[in-house]
Amino acid sequence: MAAAGAEAAAAAAEEEEAAAAKRRLPPPLPGTDPESGGDSEDEGDSDSSGDGEDEEKENEAEIQRLEEQLSINAFDYNCHLDLIKLLRQEGELVKLRRARQKMSELFPLTEEIWLDWLKDEIKMASENSEREKVYELFERAVKDYICPEIWLEYAQYSIGGIGQEGGIEKVRSIFERALTAVGLHVTKGTALWEAYREFENAILETAQPAPGSVPSPEQQQMLCSQLERIHTLFRRQLGIPLLDMEASYAEYEEWSEEPIPETIIKNYKKALQQLEKCKPYEEALLGAETPKLAEYQAYIDFEMKAGDPARIQLIYERALAENCLVPDLWARYNQYLDRQLRVKELVLSAHDRAVRNCPWTVGLWIRYLLAMERHGVDHCIISEMFEKALNAGFIQATDYVEIWQAYLDYLRRRVDFTQDSSKELEELRSAFARAVEYLKQEVEERFSESGDPSCTIMQNWARVEARLCNNMQKARELWDNIMTKGNAKYANMWLEYYNLERAHGDTQHCRKALHRAVQCTSDYPEHVCEVLLTLERIEGTLEDWDAAVQKTENRLARVNEQRAKVAEKEAALAKQEEEKAEQRKQARAEKKASKKAKKNRIGDKRKADDDDEGEWGREEEEHPSKRHKGDGDGLLLEEDMELETGLFGRSGPEKPDRPANQKQKASTSRKDIPKVLHDSSKDNVTVFVSNLSYNMAEPEVKLKELFESCGEVEQIRPVFSNKGTFRGYCYVEFKDEKSALQALGLDRKVVEGRPMFVSPCVDKNKNPDFKVFRYSTTLEKHKLFISGLPFSCTKEELEDVCKAHGNVKDIRLVTNRAGKPKGLAYVEYENEAQASQAVLKMDGLTIKDHVIKVAISNPPLRKLPDKPEAGRASQFAAPRQVYGARGKGRTQLSMMPRALQRQSNPVAKAENGMVQNSPATSSEPAEEPKKMSNADFAKMLLNK
Repeated sequence: MAAAGAEAAAAAAEEEEAAAAKRRLPPPLPGTDPESGGDSEDEGDSDSSGDGEDEEKENEAEIQRLEEQLSINAFDYNCHLDLIKLLRQEGELVKLRRARQKMSELFPLTEEIWLDWLKDEIKMASENSEREKVYELFERAVKDYICPEIWLEYAQYSIGGIGQEGGIEKVRSIFERALTAVGLHVTKGTALWEAYREFENAILETAQPAPGSVPSPEQQQMLCSQLERIHTLFRRQLGIPLLDMEASYAEYEEWSEEPIPETIIKNYKKALQQLEKCKPYEEALLGAETPKLAEYQAYIDFEMKAGDPARIQLIYERALAENCLVPDLWARYNQYLDRQLRVKELVLSAHDRAVRNCPWTVGLWIRYLLAMERHGVDHCIISEMFEKALNAGFIQATDYVEIWQAYLDYLRRRVDFTQDSSKELEELRSAFARAVEYLKQEVEERFSESGDPSCTIMQNWARVEARLCNNMQKARELWDNIMTKGNAKYANMWLEYYNLERAHGDTQHCRKALHRAVQCTSDYPEHVCEVLLTLERIEGTLEDWDAAVQKTENRLARVNEQRAKVAEKEAALAKQEEEKAEQRKQARAEKKASKKAKKNRIGDKRKADDDDEGEWGREEEEHPSKRHKGDGDGLLLEEDMELETGLFGRSGPEKPDRPANQKQKASTSRKDIPKVLHDSSKDNVTVFVSNLSYNMAEPEVKLKELFESCGEVEQIRPVFSNKGTFRGYCYVEFKDEKSALQALGLDRKVVEGRPMFVSPCVDKNKNPDFKVFRYSTTLEKHKLFISGLPFSCTKEELEDVCKAHGNVKDIRLVTNRAGKPKGLAYVEYENEAQASQAVLKMDGLTIKDHVIKVAISNPPLRKLPDKPEAGRASQFAAPRQVYGARGKGRTQLSMMPRALQRQSNPVAKAENGMVQNSPATSSEPAEEPKKMSNADFAKMLLNK
């Protein structure tokens, strides 16, 4: 075996020498033979040579740019990857090694990165000293994640060094560590067990005596010992649930000259039963898509019930190898290790890997500090780790308050307060002072807030000084500072200070604090006054009582006077609002009356051939936005359409000799289209399409071409006005529900210069809480909100800016209904770390002379309209429920008389995608007011 190891080392040395020779030579030019160096007959021109040189120069420029970018932001993960890829491509081995080293110091490396690095180093390791460096690299690799492939590579590489002193024992040690780490891996553990057995079998072959010779007692003992090792490996493996156990068992039966013991068979069957229980979870992982969190969590819960710590740890490690950027998974794993295993090296290693993978999560840093304190780590190391946490780039200001509080708690627990003064106490006080200054300077400058408006750190400092150090003077100074930071108006702050004085101070300072509280408190002055009177009732003199009563009465009188003024002001504002509402009501009524009179006049004019279009038609042509300004999310009432038909006289006979252009003919043809009844039971296969261009020609044809890609279209029902013009929205009915769901993916697609809105067809009367808005309205730490962008900025230009700070998954430019940009955008990154770094680097950046603002996406809550306003508005419009499933357009006017509005009936059938009332209310001629002549008016008055 030693000879085999030397031969392998020599082969590796020859391979490295050849590779080094290739590196020293310039790369072969395109069109040349790399073996002979001669030009080829067809492609040996200078142009191809120039192309190669240009590409090399471009790569060098890109390498320089990436190095500069990393000098600015060393935590740019993707920049590290790109640099390593380019350096490996160019063969810059020295720079490549340095780049990998820097990245490994900041981040745990993935299995692929480690394997590439290790293979490159193995090729260059020709001497024993260089082999030791490779061993050190392997040791670092196996600590980042538990990867069976890396352990297998490590063990196989160590076999090449068995010729050295203690080489065989070193290989066995590595194999045993590998089995401890990943030997229980159900799907990949078998490969390690087989490699270990092959190694021991190779040693057994070398220990066999020469044919025809008699082995010495020492050789016989060595053979027996080696055979026992292989037996032990088989028996250990067969007791573990692994895939292809049956093949391993058959191999053992064939290899062993003795029958397999009953205990081994029993353990083997038990492991088979355990494997059957694990198979559903392994199959679920095999068929699931990334990130497989639910499948891993189910597997973890299963192993938790079994209670085997090694298997629980392994499944956690497998989950983390695929989901290393999920903070909650790290937190659950670390909690399990802290509470169950409590092994120092294992616990601290897991915590360290957690904060390296998710440095932006303050909870992981706090748990790491607690674990280090729990396991007695040196104070200097804990302090260094805290400094790293401060530089981790947290996303919120409150995160810095939490990490400071955790570190201050640790420092307080180190202090022996029985001594008047100590080094630890001075360190604690200086840390409190530094924390206050840090929040004021560093955090407030970055987030425009300190993250600690209630001064909790200063409050805790004051409690430590008062309760543990008996230094009330310092505590009073701290509380005085707290009150000057805008907290004097809050009753709870004064009562907190009062309780501290009550417990550790004296009555005089308690009284003084409450008198100041009565004077300053603005939120709950009655409560503070009551506490002051209670104090004087128990401990005060008559003079103290009189002074307290007088002060509280004066204060409460002023408070009541201020509240009365505020109430009076609010009443005045409310009255103004009511007057404005009344004016709007009157204006709407006058506008309705004038329009009604105008339409009556138009109806009379349409009897003439020359004026059959009327004023209303001209107004609609000149100002189409008055009728179509809405976003199309509302359903047009069939009741309104019938009333419009009667008022506009559209149903009357038309003059055959009326002059008309092509557009008028098209409109006339639309009027003659029979109405199609809408079956509400088909809402699940129907989508509502809105915000379309009003000038769209033949919307049925245009939309059918567009939606046929989603599935078979059963019917398209565009909605037209009484004049036959397209209203910008329609209903698309599919043959099956799957096609309708797929059609929702076309939402916001630009059609004829406008973003088309596609939403489910849902009746809001039955589903009042249904929301169409598809984007999140809560905090998303991996997504950025950018404002102040130039309107000319494109998605590609913004992506070029953003991708320098991480892997951009999606960019959405916010537009208005017409598709015009608003100067706003949402940028989604792969994880929270990249988003937080992008905020730091991009906020305040100038793009095309526009200074942009960048923040973590956290949309404010939408304010709901006041119910009284809605109540007042309902007096002048038809009830909300009669508008149908999607409500009414914002600018759509109802032509129904108020008398009829108050007599609204339940919704009946729907046709052409629009709701109509029952014939009893909307279609019977008897419901229309009878026209009265002058004689009728006179008769009516005489009767009165």
